Amino acid sequence: MAATETREVRAEAKWVRTSARKARLVLEHIRGRSVPEARTVLAFSERAVAREIERVLRSAVANAEANHGLVGDDLVVSAAYADEGPTLKRWRARARGRVARIHKRTCHITVRLAPPAQSGLNGSKRAAVEEPVAEEKPKRKPRATADKKTTTTRKRATTKKKES
Repeated sequence: MAATETREVRAEAKWVRTSARKARLVLEHIRGRSVPEARTVLAFSERAVAREIERVLRSAVANAEANHGLVGDDLVVSAAYADEGPTLKRWRARARGRVARIHKRTCHITVRLAPPAQSGLNGSKRAAVEEPVAEEKPKRKPRATADKKTTTTRKRATTKKKES
């Protein structure tokens, strides 16, 4: 291996029977976190797809330890994403001889692990993101209470009503 080559390890789960959109919601929570922290987040997640993602994370750690001699707890989730897989198209009978389509979506979940120095993150997603400093807003001038234009228009409207 060359010195400049990154030691990134990945694992994939294909044809997972959930939509990619649901998987992405959980994957956002573990992206950029250390492996033990990501495992904790997935363990306490109430979403069903979290179990599948946990299996992929466990597989990626096993790949890192077995194939590359890395320590699993020292790694960071550098990338985690879900791509759409094939959609199973089914149908359900409805009233008056009609049919309702059912799309049973699948997805391919990928988790990439890297050592903290190579991932570009400092072991935690929160440490990598800097919070913006709140700037003071300039004070606005108070609004004028009575506008000459509106007052005269109102007076004209009321005087015309009285005349008729």
